[in-house]
Amino acid sequence: MRRVLALLALAAGPVLVLGVLFVLPVGGMLSEGFVVDGRFAPGAVLDVLARPRVHRVAWFTLWSSAVATALAVLLGLPAAYALHRLRLPGRHAVRAALLVPFVLPTVVVGVAFRQLLGEGGPLGFLGLDGTPVAIVAGLVFFNVAVVVRTVGVAWESLDPRPGQAAAALGASPWQVLRTVTLPALRPAVVGAASVVFLFCATAFGIVLTLGGVRYSTVETEIYLLTTTVFDLQAAAALSVLQIVVVVVLLAVSARLRAVPDPTAQRTVVAARPLRRGDVPVVLATLVVLGAMLAPVAALVAGSLSVGDGWGLANYRALSSAGDGQALLVPVSDALLMSLRTAVDATWMALLLGGLVSVVVTRRSRSAAERRVRSALDGFFMLPLGVSAVTLGFGFLITLDRPPLDLRDSPLLVPLAQALVALPLVVRTLTPVLAGVDDRQRQAAASLGASPWRAVLTVDLPVVWKPALAASGFAFAASLGEFGATSFLARDDSPTLPVVIFRLIGHPGEMNYGMALAASVVLAATTAVVMLAVERLRVPGVGAF
Repeated sequence: MRRVLALLALAAGPVLVLGVLFVLPVGGMLSEGFVVDGRFAPGAVLDVLARPRVHRVAWFTLWSSAVATALAVLLGLPAAYALHRLRLPGRHAVRAALLVPFVLPTVVVGVAFRQLLGEGGPLGFLGLDGTPVAIVAGLVFFNVAVVVRTVGVAWESLDPRPGQAAAALGASPWQVLRTVTLPALRPAVVGAASVVFLFCATAFGIVLTLGGVRYSTVETEIYLLTTTVFDLQAAAALSVLQIVVVVVLLAVSARLRAVPDPTAQRTVVAARPLRRGDVPVVLATLVVLGAMLAPVAALVAGSLSVGDGWGLANYRALSSAGDGQALLVPVSDALLMSLRTAVDATWMALLLGGLVSVVVTRRSRSAAERRVRSALDGFFMLPLGVSAVTLGFGFLITLDRPPLDLRDSPLLVPLAQALVALPLVVRTLTPVLAGVDDRQRQAAASLGASPWRAVLTVDLPVVWKPALAASGFAFAASLGEFGATSFLARDDSPTLPVVIFRLIGHPGEMNYGMALAASVVLAATTAVVMLAVERLRVPGVGAF
């Protein structure tokens, strides 16, 4: 009983924070759909879901996410093998380069694809700008890194001896891959595919930038209903639908990703030298790398294009408010605001995520403790099931009155960004803490060490590098967060992704050039952070 009480005391802080900043806003959002004129009216939700446009939006969300997921898996598997099992020159840099698209601000990804596929772009002759193909391409670009990272981590810790035994018995490389390797990797592949599908189904900035009003997913439809049509009840009904679907998919994903013993010692196999038979895989990886770099290259080239020549005029204009006073503040001020809010969101996410990881990874010694820990684990994972748009909308309608009137608080945006980044921190720290042998903590305690001293001497030496990597993930994700921030950022203190979206919406060549230059600055910042994160990666542990 003392351990259960200690567990509850340790979890009290994270539970209170999530209760106030997550359950309350999401609950307020749900009440908008189910409560009409002060009465519980679930029929209103069904009326909204019966609309023909809702059916079209749901169908587009489903098929575009499914196609993008299939393409991301097909493109990501060869790169996962080449970058985690082969000793290639510069593979750390290539891994980091492929990871950058995942943390690029979604608005930046949308701008990059418009620059690549739009009229006058390098691939403008294909006529794909503003089509579903462009949206699917953007989703694949954004999510290939998930497959490379998740499957690659599983691949580099895969025991090579069964495959070597099959080859010694006369199996061809294709037979070894089909009968030995792929079955062993199936949980990782299925888990990565399910996560990619979730990311595609809840994509916001990419679809909003490339699809506009014509091609909406459930996520962008919620935004448009809220900010353009002001139909809060319909937006709430779609949020209810999205939450139900995403939570079910998360439950299925968690079951598929489960491993028999998550605390088992992992063995990382050393990468082997390149052989002649690996050439097709390496070429496929180079093709994926080229496809990932093409939109970024088009973005950089567009930012340097001025009239009929080249120059830095678009970058120098970042200190202005744009053509026709498109903005209330200069872009440079928005960049400083983004950096400031990202720093605040990072320490919040790291503090909360660290506590959550400690709570869910300690070994249970009784059935009661196991049940309490399992319930807490499920509660802490709830933010994974709610989109940033729903969270931002919930903040807007619930945290606007005493005692939680945060409308004018500078912490409102960092708090929302911290909740969005929280799953990345937990997913990075939890596998590492779960791998620490509990007997070391017990030995430290038997020698007289206090619980805090045991943490400092046993856990900290193992977790400090992953903690820095988690900080990098949280910082990059917060820096580019757009879904929740688009609701919460004030006009006089916007973040950089919000400013980029506003510049795109204002006519004028100068405004578009500034949007490109600002996107490059944001992309470069996240790329530098991701290079540092890749250096801190613990081999064989953690997908994200």
